Amino acid sequence: MTAAGLGEPGLEAVTALLREALADPGTAWSLGSFGAIAEFLRDADEPVIALSDRRLGLATARGAIALDVLPDLRPLAYETGFSSGWNHAVALCLPEGACAMGRRTVVTELGPDGEAARPEDRDAILFDLGLGMLAVDACMRTRDPVALACLRAGVGRPLFDPANPIGARLAAMSPHRVFRARFGRIEVFSDIPGPGGTSPDGPHTHVLPKLLKGRRTHAATTPIPAGLVLCAAIHPPHPYKDGMGRRIPFEPGRLASFRALLERWADPDWLAIKHGGEPRLGGPISPKHARSARRATASQAQHLRGESADEEEEMHALERRLPSHPSS
Repeated sequence: MTAAGLGEPGLEAVTALLREALADPGTAWSLGSFGAIAEFLRDADEPVIALSDRRLGLATARGAIALDVLPDLRPLAYETGFSSGWNHAVALCLPEGACAMGRRTVVTELGPDGEAARPEDRDAILFDLGLGMLAVDACMRTRDPVALACLRAGVGRPLFDPANPIGARLAAMSPHRVFRARFGRIEVFSDIPGPGGTSPDGPHTHVLPKLLKGRRTHAATTPIPAGLVLCAAIHPPHPYKDGMGRRIPFEPGRLASFRALLERWADPDWLAIKHGGEPRLGGPISPKHARSARRATASQAQHLRGESADEEEEMHALERRLPSHPSS
């Protein structure tokens, strides 16, 4: 798929999309690449703090999200279908030539985090973990003297070097995790689960070294046009699962709401296939992504008829969330 057929969305339309998603407590967010991702979600009754600057976003006691609306930010709504259901999201993409972040490959001290979502965090020290991702910097932030000493002892070394002291003490230190792209960031304040632990409900991060080795920006099942790089995603409420991926009774209203997003933000060639068309000869939609779109449509029809699949749901890694361990 190429980005050539995608028109300019307009700053006002993109801003409205982001504002509406931020206002909905049922919408989750992710920011990262294939192998390292931060997620922000909140409870409906959770106290929310507005940002004190011009950025869009909000903070809770467990995490924060802060966004800038850049002229070249491209939302792209899509679905991925599989044997027992489907996933959906609105990818937030940048052109390949305009998405690059630091791409550091060793732990690096960056200084005070002057762009922190909350003013009280802006004197804490930010460290790039050196994961080498194209469009995202995965960082940690702390002002705790003990954690600072440990992070500084690891500066100049790859994070996963056995000699790096950070890895063994990461869960105990539980510094803030800060994932940054060109147009924004997600911050996670909750503790890191120890060995054998699971990610908490709410904001959390995942780092999987084996997946990072592939240097992919997104899963192969995600239909991102060539020339665009997925940096983050909006995850509107899903019709049959909650924000943590657990099954809930099917809600057809949520399906209708996402279909409206597809009509506005999906790739036109992909959307034509979802509506029953065939891929254009030599067109941008691969047979794999065409099959996935059709599976999603068929599964939705089953759910609308009350015939949802009985087998256990197959979750595609990083299409919605990553495995619960190891995490950071």
